Amino acid sequence: MWELDLLLIPFLEQRFDHLSEADQLAYQQLIEGEDQDLFVWLMHREWPEEPSQRRIVQMIVEHAETTDNSAYRTL
Repeated sequence: MWELDLLLIPFLEQRFDHLSEADQLAYQQLIEGEDQDLFVWLMHREWPEEPSQRRIVQMIVEHAETTDNSAYRTL
């Protein structure tokens, strides 16, 4: 889903290398999940039940809300 890429790619490129090993693993597990689940979580409709997944989703959402990602809109 293109909408998800607009949130996940900037986070990956700008923050992933600075995450703890546990958070990197949570991110990898997150993107292996179902697009429908990711969409619901990243659009603030629900939060993941798993604490590590909830944490990484919150980090992605915060990054998207506080960072200028306009360069990615032209992809």
